[in-house]
Parts: sequence; structure tokens; C-alpha cells
Amino acid sequence: MYYVALRFLKDPFEAEEAMQEGFIKAFMKLHQFTGDVTFGAWLKRIVINKSIDMLKAKKMNMVAINEQVMATVDDQEDWSVADSVTIDEVKGAIEKLPEKYKYAVMLFLIEGYDHKEISEILDITPVASRTLVHRGKKQLQEQLKHLRDGTGY
Repeated sequence: MYYVALRFLKDPFEAEEAMQEGFIKAFMKLHQFTGDVTFGAWLKRIVINKSIDMLKAKKMNMVAINEQVMATVDDQEDWSVADSVTIDEVKGAIEKLPEKYKYAVMLFLIEGYDHKEISEILDITPVASRTLVHRGKKQLQEQLKHLRDGTGY
């Protein structure tokens, strides 16, 4: 859970705090655990929510989304990167994404959440989640392409 929080907060002390507060919240709400998902997945969701709350509290620039402008994106699109790209390079490229895309892409690609779950975590609609992930993945793919062709980020 510490590493989950650290991926969002980038500060070891804040990650520890998010993890600890997440554990306390989970303990206090243990009676609400229904067993629909594994306990680990339930706890991970609490820690992610706590991490995002801490980011919002720091008044990071979470860009508001104008859903009237956003179009529905097809999830079946072809998205791939070269086999030679390492996970560390992907994580580094995700870190360089604009804030509005970074968290949606992290939740989708690294944490494995679907658009319904991402929409609940980030308090946006599933359509907005699809759009943010789609656009973020396109930027990520461009960054990784430039990394491989030697032009840098």
C-alpha cells in the first residue's frame, strides 16, 4: 500500500501518512467490507482515495473537465509500444504527462482499474475517464516513440 501511495504522492513521508490514514479508515469502516472484492483491493482503493485527497488538499492543479467538449472514445483501439521499452521508461513517461491525464492513466495502466472505477475515484464520468485515458495514452505513446528515436521527451 505504501508503494501505491508513493506512485501518487512522490514523497515518502506523505505516502506513509496516506497509507496510515488509509489503514485507520479501513479499520473504522471494516463493517462496510462486503467481500464483493478481495480485502486487498478494497484497502488499495481506500489508500488511493486518501492519496488523491491529499493531492487535492495540496491544491495541485487538477484541471476541471468540460464534458460537453469530450467525445466518447473507443476502448478497442490499437495501442502498443516497442518491446524494448522498459516499465521504468513507461513510469517515467507517465510522470511527465499533464496532471489531467497522469492520474487517469496511472489508475488504468498501472493499477488496473476500469473506467467505471476510475470515474468513481476521480469523481468524473466514465466517458471523461475514457477520454482522459485515451488522450493520456496517446501522449504517452508519443513520448515513448521520441525516447526510442533519439529525440528525447
